[in-house]
Amino acid sequence: MSGHSKWATIKRHKAAIDAKRGKIFSVISKELTIAARDGGGDPEFNPRLRMLILKAKGSNMPADNVDRAIKKGTGELPGVVYEELVYEGYGPGGVGIIVEVTTDNKNRSASEVRSTFTKCGGNLAGAGALAFNFQRKGQFIISSEKTDEETLMEVAIDAGAEDIANNEDHFEVTCEMSEFDAVSTALNKAGIEPDSSELAYIPNTLVPVTDADVVKQVLRLTETLDDLEDVKAVWSNYDIDDSLLGD
Repeated sequence: MSGHSKWATIKRHKAAIDAKRGKIFSVISKELTIAARDGGGDPEFNPRLRMLILKAKGSNMPADNVDRAIKKGTGELPGVVYEELVYEGYGPGGVGIIVEVTTDNKNRSASEVRSTFTKCGGNLAGAGALAFNFQRKGQFIISSEKTDEETLMEVAIDAGAEDIANNEDHFEVTCEMSEFDAVSTALNKAGIEPDSSELAYIPNTLVPVTDADVVKQVLRLTETLDDLEDVKAVWSNYDIDDSLLGD
């Protein structure tokens, strides 16, 4: 799951990472195939592919899996045709939710996403209903144990980052989409491994959720969406105090 309180979300999911590893590999594999299909199989000339290979390594994805996914994209191995889709909807408490999907069956994905919204107290909205509430940015979440603010600023700002937020136990680095590859490469060369790095939907304004029952409903919806096979990422504009997120 991705969204505000991202750092708490990352920590909450650390214990379950092994159980979700198959899903993580599947998501990255699909992205690798699409990146190779659209930009070629040589990471030197394909920034998106280069970023995804780093992501695969960071997730301990076997090299053979990476190689197969790339070859499916270049046509060297047979494979299915994937589409990248975005769904928008509202959750309990009026929070906005954006769902990124990579699928070989659009009808199946649409049905699963719509059904999940309905079962968990939300509703699917039309295309563009929520997009204006979010900005598409590069986002890097980095534990403060891995670097200090001065070093991070020197590396990231010089590479094109536009902002670095110090949140005590972690840093959040943001950049324009066009600078994502440069910032990612600079962090890698400096030996700074982000806990999370992706092209994010960052909310312009946040929706406070203070009722504990509504918090549970919002988290149930976003986490159920995130567990769907075709879902790559879930973004929301909720603002939940860390004390209400639980362990």
